[in-house]
Amino acid sequence: MPDLDCPGGWLLTLDGTPQSYVDLRDPTRLEFEYTQRLGHLTDALAPEGAPLDALHLGGGALTLPRYLAATRPGSRQRVVEADGPLVELVAEVLPWAGRGITVTVGDARAALGGLPPGSVDLLVADVFQGSRTPAHLTSVEFVGLAAALLRPDGCYAANLADGAPLEFARAQAATVRAVFPETCLVAEPSVLRGRRYGNLLLIGSRRPLPVAALARRLAGDPFPARLVAGEELAELAAGAQPVTDAAARPSPPPPAGAFSIG
Repeated sequence: MPDLDCPGGWLLTLDGTPQSYVDLRDPTRLEFEYTQRLGHLTDALAPEGAPLDALHLGGGALTLPRYLAATRPGSRQRVVEADGPLVELVAEVLPWAGRGITVTVGDARAALGGLPPGSVDLLVADVFQGSRTPAHLTSVEFVGLAAALLRPDGCYAANLADGAPLEFARAQAATVRAVFPETCLVAEPSVLRGRRYGNLLLIGSRRPLPVAALARRLAGDPFPARLVAGEELAELAAGAQPVTDAAARPSPPPPAGAFSIG
């Protein structure tokens, strides 16, 4: 749907749930709060303007790939999206040609096996079936496959959603911590306190993450998010076990109306 208040703005919804927002005139405009936080992460990962090789699992309307193409020209980006008709729709209405972005249709996890190890600087997992993360993308085996594609200083980031009592988020934190020695979690304080259902970003790397720079950027947002790392993240994940393929379950469904636009 076109944004009648902003020429060039488009909102993509799937089954009534807002999925992506794109401003064709200004791809650096990130409307959704979780995409703003992912944008902050990409800004902090490397010197300003330096290109990144990125793999995006889940594409939607390609909000983050367009942002990276604008802020880091020359970046090589691959997007894997399971919904073929959606890719066709976005290509027709919101074309991305000439931006260094390659889009393929397929299963996110299956695609990992066909890519060379140590070939990407950033891997973003942002895959939802409806409003839930599929089970096969929540396990330690999946995160291990993703980690194998990263360069030594590469970064993994997963967009997830959960609400009280945060059992899914805690288990996912334990899962990412089992693979990466450096981890952090980003979410609004109200989500971390279990007061509402919302998005969380789990970030991992083999090298120290730019937590100070990222925290500064997060603090400047209209709806500031908290960054949880170190002992605080270990405390949040305490008692939770890494999720295996055998025990994996989809993320919990949102409460009625949590993401709807009416």
